[in-house]
Amino acid sequence: MNRCFSKKQMRDIIEGKCSYERIPMLYHFWCSPEIFGADSDRAKTILEQYPYDAEVCPINIPQVFSAPQDDPQYKWICLDKKQQEGVALDSVTAIEDWQELDDILANFPDPDYANLFPTAPSGKDRYVLAQWWYCFFERLWSLRGMENALTDFYLYPEEVHKLFDKLTEFYCRVIERAKEELGCDGIFTSDDIGTQTGPFFSMGIFREFFKPYYKRLIEKAHSLGVHVWLHSCGNIEPFIPEFIDIGLDVLHPIQKYTMDERDIANKFGQEFCIWAGFDMQRTIPYGTPDDVRKEVRYLIDTYANQNGRFLLTLGNHATADMKIESLEALLHESYHYGIQKMEDIHTANQ
Repeated sequence: MNRCFSKKQMRDIIEGKCSYERIPMLYHFWCSPEIFGADSDRAKTILEQYPYDAEVCPINIPQVFSAPQDDPQYKWICLDKKQQEGVALDSVTAIEDWQELDDILANFPDPDYANLFPTAPSGKDRYVLAQWWYCFFERLWSLRGMENALTDFYLYPEEVHKLFDKLTEFYCRVIERAKEELGCDGIFTSDDIGTQTGPFFSMGIFREFFKPYYKRLIEKAHSLGVHVWLHSCGNIEPFIPEFIDIGLDVLHPIQKYTMDERDIANKFGQEFCIWAGFDMQRTIPYGTPDDVRKEVRYLIDTYANQNGRFLLTLGNHATADMKIESLEALLHESYHYGIQKMEDIHTANQ
């Protein structure tokens, strides 16, 4: 049962060239057996029964304050600063004054760091996805704190551009190395730029501060034959046409209760690949296994089509409120109903 799609098949599906006998599944990335506690062995056995249609290789991206022993300079802030204690994650202020920026950029971490890739692909003809967390907005607030980050676009636009330009330069070299050293097929990063009801900022801010830098990353990746995958929680519907315009290949998760999945599928389902994320806010913590099966069928019925461009996974990392019975229902229904749905689609289009 757990035969994975090949590299070519995954590329075909992502690029909208065709679909195959089932829906691609990538639940393993977001689901660690350890979160099931006493049921961890059972969870591991369940996961091993089902396909994991990409091989994810993490990228050892710099931390804000701490550096690895083999390179004390490999961190974002190479100044005499330490992690603030007792402060919420989104309130930590590593760059307290933008006057520090020139020194920070002059001592920026080296993207040619020797241990950038802690693991290598298996070489089993699987789609290789190189991955790091925090791209532009998430990196900005991790350095400036959320409150500062949301006002910096208005108060310190030149400084934000200088930082984003340097980050883009760093990320582009990382993408080059991922292709050279891992032979990766895709790059996956994150930027949560939406709230439950709408984006964090206006279209004008997006177009000035984000779109040009995302475009540079995507163009670099595409020049190397590499897809770009983005995780972005919340309602980001106004930005989806902008991402399509600059060639984003895969978007995750189209978060339930923030956007209308059917509307998104109808508008954009043929324009790029949707990596649909199963609802982690309500269905997983509060639903029954039957609720899980029903939601899986809804996602597949909404997004599946003969051209591909649809993958299945969780909407975010599984947590301890996920029941083992729900995991079993999720994977079983995704696999078996996915096969049934694709058979129906292919028969209807013969």
